[in-house]
This record gives sequence, C-alpha cells and structure tokens, in this order.
Amino acid sequence: MLKRPIIIDTDPGIDDAVALAIALFSEELEVKLITTIAGNVSVDKVTNNALKLLKFFNKDIPVAIGSNEPLLVAFEDASNVHGQSGMDGYEFEEPTQVLVLSEHAVNAMRRTIMESPVPVTLVPIGPLTNIALLLKMYPEVKENIEEIVLMGGSASRGNKGVMSEFNIATDPEAAKIVFASGVPIAMAGLDVGWKALVYPEDCAALKDMNKTGSMIHSLFQHYRGGSMKTGLKMYDSCAIAYLLKPEMFEIVETHVDVELNGSLTAGCTVVDLKGYLKKPNNAKVCLDIDTVMFKEWFMDSLKKCD
Repeated sequence: MLKRPIIIDTDPGIDDAVALAIALFSEELEVKLITTIAGNVSVDKVTNNALKLLKFFNKDIPVAIGSNEPLLVAFEDASNVHGQSGMDGYEFEEPTQVLVLSEHAVNAMRRTIMESPVPVTLVPIGPLTNIALLLKMYPEVKENIEEIVLMGGSASRGNKGVMSEFNIATDPEAAKIVFASGVPIAMAGLDVGWKALVYPEDCAALKDMNKTGSMIHSLFQHYRGGSMKTGLKMYDSCAIAYLLKPEMFEIVETHVDVELNGSLTAGCTVVDLKGYLKKPNNAKVCLDIDTVMFKEWFMDSLKKCD
C-alpha cells in the first residue's frame, strides 16, 4: 500500500506529542519532514521537544526549525497549559541535533514538496506562520500540495479570546494568508477538539498499554487541556484522525476568513455556514465528531505506537 506523504508543522506541546505518535506509527502515512513553529512554547523548546519524541520513538525523520515569532503580532506562548518546557511530566533522554537540517523550515518544506513524485499533504497543528511564508515565498509549491489539514480555528467560541482559537490567534495574519491561498484546506477546529476527549479510564489503560502509552500517561498528569475528571481534550489528534478516518466527522464545505481588525474578535475564524459573505467555498470544516468512534480509534492507534 502506498503511504500518503505528509509534512507535520508542529509546536510540541503535549497534545502535539500524541498526534505525532499516531502519525509516526501509522501504516497509512509517511512523515517526510517535521517542521517546528513557536506556539505552545518558544521555537527552541518545541524543536527540542520534537527531537526528544523522535529519539523516544526511535524514528529518524528530518526536522527543520521554523519561525520564532508571528508575522506581525507579538508572540505569546501557552506554557500555562503545557508547562515551561512544553512537555512537562516525563523525563525524556536529551536528544542529539543530528536530525536537524541546516535549512529553514520554509525552504525544507519547499524542497520536500517539489521533490515528491506525488502531491504532499501539509498538516499544521500549531500557528500557521511557516505555512503562510511557504505559500507566499514559493507559490509554485501549490501545484504539488494535495491539501492542508490543519488543527485550528473554531466555528463557534474561542480559547484564547472570546471568539479566537489559540493557533489562529497566535498569528492571525498568517492564517488569513493560508485560507486565501487557493490550496484545498480541511479545518479540524477547537469546537471539535472539545469533544475529542480522553477520560480517566482511558488514561489508566494507557499507563500499562506500551512504552508510548506510559509516556503519554505521564504527560497527561501535567496537561491542563481539560481535566482528568471531565476529559482531556485531544485537539491536535483530530487533524490526524481526519487524515485517517474522516468518516468520524460531520463536515461542511464553506467559506472561512480570519478577522484581523475587530477590537473584540481579532483572530476569529469566520465560518460562513449560511453564505452571508457570498464568497466561494475555500475549506472543509469539521463541525462535529463521533465521540465513540474517536475514542476507539484513538486507543487502537496508540496500541500500535510501540
């Protein structure tokens, strides 16, 4: 079976770590490149976290360091959710730098895309700075991008502002560029992630599942993306779930834009479900998720991460 080539643009991040695990051990995906972006914590920290994970998983995937700040707005991290290191809760071995490429993430993405014999799917699960720069600097890559499957945005409320989700609000100008790019986009947003939950009984099962399960269990003890009682939210895994099992989502094709100037709504993804903007569809938006199917898929996927 031919694997689907993907590039993961990420800011690990505890829920990013889970998404990376599932993608790296999937029999259907070929992770060609991991690029890093300032988001949950600084780009230096998230790059080190990506390298720690690759060492832990014993995977030799090239890593390229990306942008250390948004295009225009000041950078604010999410260390209040993920801890000061971005992956507090587990003592990883310190990695080497052998997998780190000398080229910037944007150039590494361009090269990987242009060299691929089949179109590549981009999977950004952090702020969209790197992706926006890629599409602006090297528009020729669009011809060999299958689609962009992103975790970000919301069709309802926010988690950084009243109406803004963290990944989009961290660099709203970049997000606006990406949604206006003409590249096919699938958006697994915050409001879907709210329902993609790992409950205490699931977490307990992870502890004794395998090496990866035990590591993730330890991370979850420090993760503040929800609570152990009410369920931990697996936002980034929804992007991987869309790639591998899209039938678990309710999806609508519509127009999405990003608000830049609203004094109360900057960073909001405006998901035009009623066609008020009279603009062509530019994204497939996940509006709901089958929670039972997600839980089964999530636990089954982690069983393979060994």
